Amino acid sequence: MKISEITCFLETLAPLVLQEDYDNSGLIVGSAGEDCQNALISLDTTEAIIEEAVHKGCNLVISHHPLIFRGLKQVNRSTGTGRAIIKAIKNGVSVYAIHTNLDNVLAGVNGTIADKLGLVNRRFLLPKMDSGKEGIPGSGLIGEMPEPLSEKQFLDQIRQQFRIPVIRHSSLTGRPVRRVALCGGAGSFLITNALSAEADFFITADIRYHEFFEAQGQLVIADIGHFESEQFSIDLLYNAILNKFPNFAVLKAGTATNPVHYYL
Repeated sequence: MKISEITCFLETLAPLVLQEDYDNSGLIVGSAGEDCQNALISLDTTEAIIEEAVHKGCNLVISHHPLIFRGLKQVNRSTGTGRAIIKAIKNGVSVYAIHTNLDNVLAGVNGTIADKLGLVNRRFLLPKMDSGKEGIPGSGLIGEMPEPLSEKQFLDQIRQQFRIPVIRHSSLTGRPVRRVALCGGAGSFLITNALSAEADFFITADIRYHEFFEAQGQLVIADIGHFESEQFSIDLLYNAILNKFPNFAVLKAGTATNPVHYYL
């Protein structure tokens, strides 16, 4: 099987045209025409992930976050990105990223979060069909709980489902949780949309101090962590590839890449 067969399939799930202008999804290192032995799926591509791929005989790494995100002027061993690129090229490992294009489809990153919470009646929090960029469906997701929960019950559910030790959140409103908005990764740009949609909760990550004030007592903003909100993207990609190519060896990375740690 060629690497192109796998990447072309992934692009039927999340076409590259759906990525944001600032993004760098697609084949970042390697050649689409090479034979693919095995593939390793991870959230990030680090030097340790490349080492794991080499150790497990995988010559393709599929990650959510791009190895090269911003412009590079140098590729050397003084940075983690440089070391990962050098190690990948030296060992013949191709690297593919499926980032904001996977964020911008309803069954992508945000769909996995909604699955964990059991949300129904799902739709885009910010539809983008009129954005001028053909094919962009939307950002974020909003849905309803099958049954309303108290805010503390809902916070407990989030903590259990996403296996997180702590949740940063704005003040509780004292109202039942019925409608939930969410955005995997950094989603503060959607706070106003969550308010307009009359969501009871907005789940996302990377919320800054002053942004919590934007809740205005009308909803609860819950920051569950960047890695934590996107961690199940690995399962999403693994299951999709396995279902499409049942005889192909696809593996989930065992290397922890979350750079954030908690002291409790």
